[in-house]
Amino acid sequence: MFSKELKEGTSKSHSAAENTKFVSSFLKGVVSEENFRGLIANFYFVYRAMEEEISKHKSDPTIGQVYYKSLERTNSLERDLRYFYGPNWRSIVVPSEATQKYVNRIREVEPYLLIAHHYTRYMGDLSGGQILKGIAEKVLSLTGEGLHFYDFPDISDAKGFKTTYRTQLDALPLTEQQKSAIIEEANYAFQLNMYLFDELEGNATKSLWKMLVNAITGR
Repeated sequence: MFSKELKEGTSKSHSAAENTKFVSSFLKGVVSEENFRGLIANFYFVYRAMEEEISKHKSDPTIGQVYYKSLERTNSLERDLRYFYGPNWRSIVVPSEATQKYVNRIREVEPYLLIAHHYTRYMGDLSGGQILKGIAEKVLSLTGEGLHFYDFPDISDAKGFKTTYRTQLDALPLTEQQKSAIIEEANYAFQLNMYLFDELEGNATKSLWKMLVNAITGR
C-alpha cells in the first residue's frame, strides 16, 4: 500500500525533523513568543503557496483525490498573524530565506508531487501539531487567539480523517516511478521544514549545508 510505503520511506526524515532543536525544545515547553509567531509567519507563506497550487490543480486525477477545503490553513494563519502582529501584519511579515526556498520548491514541482508536501504538512498538523497547540497554549498563555492554525473545525474526528486520507493515497492512479518520486519529494519536504526550524533557532547555515550535502549525495 502506498500510504505505508510513504510512511516507511520518510520515517528517518520525520524523526530528524522532530529532533531539531526547535521542535524538541518546543515539545519540552521551551518556546518564546518571538519564535512562535515567527513560525506562524513563515508557515503562512508556505501554506498559501501550497494551497494556491493545489487549488489550481484540483481537477487533476491525483490531486483531486486528496483535495479538502477543510484542511486549508491560510485563513487561520491570517487570523493568527493579525493577533500577533496587528492589523497591518501584511506590511510587516516577510518570508525568511528558508521559507522562500520552501515556497519556491512548492511553486516549481510537477503537480502530482504536491501530494508529498500535502502529506508532510497536513498529516503532521493533525497529529503532532495538536500536541504543540496544547504546549503553546500553556506556555504562551494563549486563550484561543493565536492558535487558529492548529484548529480544524470541519474535521471532528482527526483519527478517522487520517484513515480515510491513507485509503485515498492507496487508491491514487500512480505509477511505481511516480510513487518513488513522491517519497523522495516528501523527504525533501522534511528537509525544507528542518531548514526552516533551524533558521528560527539560528542554525540555518548548518542546516543548509546538510541539505546541500544530501542533494549532492542523493540522500
